[in-house]
Amino acid sequence: MIYIITPVFNRIHFTSQFLNALQKQTAENFKVVIIDDGSTDGTPEMIEQYFPDVILLREKGNLWWAEATNIGVRFAIDHGASYILTLNDDTIPEPDFIEKMLYWSDIFPQSLLGALGLDHIDKNIVYGGQNISWKNRTIISLVDNLEEDQMHGLHEVNFFPGRGLLIPKEVFNNIGYYDSKNFPQTVSDLDFTHRAERAGYKIFCNYDAKIKMYKHESANAFFKNNKSFKNYILYLFSKKGGGNLIWFIKYTIKNCPKRYLLLYILRGLIGRIVGYWRR
Repeated sequence: MIYIITPVFNRIHFTSQFLNALQKQTAENFKVVIIDDGSTDGTPEMIEQYFPDVILLREKGNLWWAEATNIGVRFAIDHGASYILTLNDDTIPEPDFIEKMLYWSDIFPQSLLGALGLDHIDKNIVYGGQNISWKNRTIISLVDNLEEDQMHGLHEVNFFPGRGLLIPKEVFNNIGYYDSKNFPQTVSDLDFTHRAERAGYKIFCNYDAKIKMYKHESANAFFKNNKSFKNYILYLFSKKGGGNLIWFIKYTIKNCPKRYLLLYILRGLIGRIVGYWRR
């Protein structure tokens, strides 16, 4: 049984669209767990009224993505989950999304499978998996290196975000949960998959399992698209900032091989501090 784990907070429109999309799935062998972290816009009431089959866990509003997800994962495993699927509410899964995840999980039952991300308007690929090279201090996009006739099936990567990631239960049992202490919001999902890979689990981007994404709706996109000194500081230091310098340093220390550590940190810091102002 797959348990879909989704934290939400004050995004009733996205949450409603997301749950409607899950109701249209061709597969049926899954349950949905929503962790509502103190929404005040009517989200929990909407879920109770229109989506009674959804498992709603109400929290008090002091969580971020990592710990809210941990709460959902623990609940799912305690209630018999075989797989955990972390999925954001600002995505719209294609009707056969779970079916395509199940197909490949039957073939690779001990692997982590990530979704192919498409723009919700034009359906162009937004995210198709990446590989990080600590040695060369680069992140290489698979999409840039695949021919059109190769964009199907599984493609191996060495890390993956939590936005549409199918994870066998045993991975959590073996490596633990998301590091919510060091990474309350961003980075915790990437750190988790690095730990999984070091433990011997393979990670793939599943080009057959597709989700539509609102690529401009994240706080990080807002900071970058609305450049100001205030947003620059938020981008570099806030919990929602994708360029958070402290988390970047911690993440790199935890995951980068020591022989590449100093140069990777230096390049990453310069890229974040200077890169924000580039178009």
